[in-house]
Amino acid sequence: MHRKYLINLFLKKILLISLIFLSLVFIMNLFEEISFFKDISSNIILPIITTFLNAPSILYIIFPFIFLISAQLFFIDLIEKNELELLKINGYTNIKILTIIASLSFILGIIIIIFFYNFSSKLKFIYLEMKNKHSLDDKYLAVINQNGLWIKDVVDSETFIVNATKIEEENLKNVIITIFDNDFNVKKIISSDSVNIAQNNWKIKDPLIFKGNISEKLNKEMNLLLNFDIAKINRLFKNLSSLNFYQLYRLKKDYTNINYSFQEIDLHIKKIISFPFYLTIMSILSSIIMLNIKRNNSQISYIFIGILSSVTIYYVNVLFQTLGKNGTIPLDLSIWMPVIILSAITSIGLVRINEK
Repeated sequence: MHRKYLINLFLKKILLISLIFLSLVFIMNLFEEISFFKDISSNIILPIITTFLNAPSILYIIFPFIFLISAQLFFIDLIEKNELELLKINGYTNIKILTIIASLSFILGIIIIIFFYNFSSKLKFIYLEMKNKHSLDDKYLAVINQNGLWIKDVVDSETFIVNATKIEEENLKNVIITIFDNDFNVKKIISSDSVNIAQNNWKIKDPLIFKGNISEKLNKEMNLLLNFDIAKINRLFKNLSSLNFYQLYRLKKDYTNINYSFQEIDLHIKKIISFPFYLTIMSILSSIIMLNIKRNNSQISYIFIGILSSVTIYYVNVLFQTLGKNGTIPLDLSIWMPVIILSAITSIGLVRINEK
């Protein structure tokens, strides 16, 4: 009976805080979407739809802080109503209560990554497609699949379709560039073993040029001005939140085939895997903080400690992820080190509250 009460109370707090954050996310994101569409469409429905589509993926990111605050409110209820003492009389020690909170957080974490993450990634994909459809830059495109890198670009009424089988640092390998006129008739085809795209003024090495039935081999470097460079291509492939697990693993395979760095994908996948552990530790840490605060403290102090803890943990997480991306520390360590540090802190706290 007491276990069921504690579980229901914690679930209610998570639902309440999730709805509050979802409302805040919706309001803030709505202004951003209205700003995006103001020069494109006067239809107010579009910003509302895109906000609905984007909000779940944002909510997923802030779930750890939702769990932290929910755990705080959970213990505020127990402390303010003197229920914590009543639970102890009935054999529910601090450790036993924490075990229930931790177990529930871990189970919810697994449910979130299996169902909510895949649901939010689908909505995010639709969101990005809608934004791209109404974007002023929708004539530009870059994708990676099993056939390599494909780029669509438009410059001075000419359309460029580029295919490369591999990417090596700032160079495309085994490149075919097909150039179409305004009526989409083929003007010429350029083939090269290597193209440097460090800047948008591409340097094509020893190109073979086809014009109709005529071909010409140039034993020198040829320049081609396009809108893409290596930095822009890298930016286009940063948004992984629109892909589910299967799509992430398939994209990793495609990246490997063309020698494109899959570090971002690895980082994203490992972040998802660590998510239930992260939620669990956030809940335990918040619980330990609350169990060490006396009843007569104001609720403002609870909120302040929660915000301070959230901000600190967020920046520690960002720091380690940055170190992992830069190669300063191994990628696995960049994901699990914050979890290990938080686990060590919570272990010390567990010893203290177990003595109470």
